[in-house]
Amino acid sequence: MNKLIIGTRGSKLALWQAYYTQDRLKEIGIESELKIIKTKGDKIQHLSFDKIEGKGFFTKEIEDELLAGSIDLAVHSMKDMPTTQPEGLSLAAISYREDPADCLVIRKDAVVDGKLLKLPENPIVGTSSARRKALIKSVRPDVVLKDIRGNVPTRLKKLEEGQFDAILLAMAGIKRLGLDMSNFETIRLNPKEFVPAPAQGVLTWQTRTEDKDVRRILQKIHRSDVLKCTNVERKVLKLLDGGCHLPLGVYCEADDMGYYHVCAILSGGLDKDLNVVNLSSSTTNKLAETVFEQLTQGVDL
Repeated sequence: MNKLIIGTRGSKLALWQAYYTQDRLKEIGIESELKIIKTKGDKIQHLSFDKIEGKGFFTKEIEDELLAGSIDLAVHSMKDMPTTQPEGLSLAAISYREDPADCLVIRKDAVVDGKLLKLPENPIVGTSSARRKALIKSVRPDVVLKDIRGNVPTRLKKLEEGQFDAILLAMAGIKRLGLDMSNFETIRLNPKEFVPAPAQGVLTWQTRTEDKDVRRILQKIHRSDVLKCTNVERKVLKLLDGGCHLPLGVYCEADDMGYYHVCAILSGGLDKDLNVVNLSSSTTNKLAETVFEQLTQGVDL
């Protein structure tokens, strides 16, 4: 085949994902080049995610170029992807899973040893995620929430400047960017308790459904073992008809014995208790449906 064109956003993390894709393709003898595309989510920096209308605000413009044929494939964070694909497009493959956990990054001079999560009284915590807001409030009700936007280095700079006492980030982004975190106190939050977004830490490659050649190539770098778990997580999201800003966390992992363990949370509002579900099963069959049923009991959707 001729050189493949990969569509990507221009943030440092998105470019890491694109270069990672290039490296995996090169390993199987496929050359590629990048095309950087700005999305609605990149352009609108003054609003929190739940104020931006529509689903897929980090993906739509890239998908438009894919449908137009100006790129051959796109690489996305899987947690940003709506569960329903636009007509003519498919998710062809997914990557390994980086650490799925969230972390709390605290300014060194705001650290209070002996306090829960080492946070001071009434700490200002930055996040634009409805899920993270609900979870941190459930642990520390005195938290003062403040929206934060921008890429990971930009958010860390805002923290360093003193705009926040702490911010919530994904461990995957910090690890993939290889960031120097020595100026901060970083607390990894257990994904079985502070439950991540569905498919957090996983990349996915999107193609035109009819483009069988590209789909065949991507199957060579696909991780079917990871897909079994992310399918459960995203099926729960789909049953809730949710997008990226739904206050939902779902994490599924498989143990060495072949059992699947699911932790899930759903928030009905910051002033309400979280609905929490923990389930184990020897099969993924109907697992997402069972999680959904238990998770939505007593919740006004």
